[in-house]
Amino acid sequence: MIKALSSAPALLSRRETELAANPLQAIPFIQIKRCFMRTKLSLFLAALFATAGAALADLRYVDATSANPVPPYTNWASAANVIQDAVDAAQTGDTVRVAGGVYATGGRAVYGTMTNRVAIDRAITVESLMGPEVTIIQGYQVPGTTNGNGAIRCVYLTNGASLSGFTLTNGATRAVYDFPTNTQSRGGGVMCESASALISNCVISGNSAYDGGGAYRGSLNHCMLSGNSANTSGGASGSTLNHCTLSGNLAYYSGGGVGYGILDNCTLAGNSARYYAGGAYYSTLHNSTLTGNSASSGGGAYESTSTNCMLSGNSASVRGGGASGGTLNNCTLTGNSADSGGGAYDVTLTNCTLTGNSATYSGGAYSATLNNCTVVDNLAWNSGGGVAYSTLANCIVAYNASWTDPNYTASTLDYCCTSPLPTSGPGNIAVPPLFVNYAGGNLRLQTNSPCINAGNNADVVGSTDLDGRPRIVSGTVDIGAYEFQGSGSVISYAWLQRYGLPTNGSADHTDPDADGHNTWQEWRCLTDPTNALSALRLLTPESAGTNVTVSWQSVEGVNYFLERSTNLWASPPFTLLAPNLPGQPGMTSFTDTSAASAVPIFYRVGVGD
Repeated sequence: MIKALSSAPALLSRRETELAANPLQAIPFIQIKRCFMRTKLSLFLAALFATAGAALADLRYVDATSANPVPPYTNWASAANVIQDAVDAAQTGDTVRVAGGVYATGGRAVYGTMTNRVAIDRAITVESLMGPEVTIIQGYQVPGTTNGNGAIRCVYLTNGASLSGFTLTNGATRAVYDFPTNTQSRGGGVMCESASALISNCVISGNSAYDGGGAYRGSLNHCMLSGNSANTSGGASGSTLNHCTLSGNLAYYSGGGVGYGILDNCTLAGNSARYYAGGAYYSTLHNSTLTGNSASSGGGAYESTSTNCMLSGNSASVRGGGASGGTLNNCTLTGNSADSGGGAYDVTLTNCTLTGNSATYSGGAYSATLNNCTVVDNLAWNSGGGVAYSTLANCIVAYNASWTDPNYTASTLDYCCTSPLPTSGPGNIAVPPLFVNYAGGNLRLQTNSPCINAGNNADVVGSTDLDGRPRIVSGTVDIGAYEFQGSGSVISYAWLQRYGLPTNGSADHTDPDADGHNTWQEWRCLTDPTNALSALRLLTPESAGTNVTVSWQSVEGVNYFLERSTNLWASPPFTLLAPNLPGQPGMTSFTDTSAASAVPIFYRVGVGD
């Protein structure tokens, strides 16, 4: 028994060998009476248990050239020469390490009768020693049909399993869906139970399936998927992909690159589909590049949500060269082409630039909704070089070209900078947008651009511009994809320039026409700051019985509200009488049909948002 603190280290040292052999054997002989020693022992035992737990995980070895495979394959001298044998010998948490070589034998069926060359049916790690360049798992494709009875998938992964550092090639599946489970026709290269199955640093190439030619489900990190094919989702289906490249994949129907995927920092290049989505089909993409993909509709993406993405050089034989359907946020679309909507078709775009796209009808966007976008230098051979049949707010549409209607046709524009000036819609301006370097492709706003503070805050979507900077600076949103970040007036630069007033903020709180309203107030009312006769003023009310008609000087395109008070000492003194009163040219009137017979009655008018 330990009776003193000083004797504990000596006792533990003498029993070190015994503890290492069986750490639990010595525990009953140690009794701790001091609180400090109890803590020390707890830490010591925790370390022992952690070491014992780690020892439960084991290494299994595979070498295609092994001449003496002996289970359980725990060293290179007795390594398995078939990967499946080592997987079968492994326990949950083990690692199977594989030497370079071509592995084209062995396998196991997991669902039905179709074989997987490697079926990882427990939560283990299978990793290559030398990387995907020289470590190859090869499936089997049926001669003449590729997919069908007798086909062999490369790899199957269960939940929690991991595969790293292989090339998966020549895999295939059944030719059609095997309802209701659909497990024998998906993932020619690899099929995963869920996103918890991890695949990293792998090349998945030349595989085929009915759905997901390269991969089905699973989380893929730093992988290359190329030359795979399927009826739907040529590269991957239902997968989560991070820092992956998908190139040259083919889908007969939809999703040449990927279908129903989640992609982050990925590149989709040169993929194709016969009908929908050469690149991505019903997917979510972040910080990704889609280039050179092609389809009938949605060359780059179809019914997908893309954020901070580049869509360039994609093509569609019918509609939506860059994208068809879905949503694009903070994206760049350039050099895409289609018959209708070279850049985008039936898409909602926010904080995007569309440049250099081309189509027969509407080079930039067709039947789309655009918020704070810049549409420049697009071409349509027929009409609507910039946009057609679209709805736009806070957008720049300039320098586009077509046979007719170079910038827009049959579209609704509010608070946009374009030419010619639309016949309807508030807040539009028809002046040059003044880009920082139009010739060099820098479409940010110069310090004196009329687009600064000229938009409508009610149409703002999201809190950042295309550069990821604050979307609203100085109180009012700018027109276009980029928000000017410098200091200056809080008033619309276009409005100030119309009256020859400076944009540096020096005129904001002055009263040039001495009418009692400063420049900012005149801007809010859209009255002329250089004309004392142009101001928001109440005229003398006219009463008839209990009815009172209130009139004021007004401007068309401004919404007013009217308030009433019978006691200026009340709190609050005024109550809302009528909101959202559209301004008429010169004068607007409102009849108060519920005016009290008692006097006095006070009215005041204001400008709404």
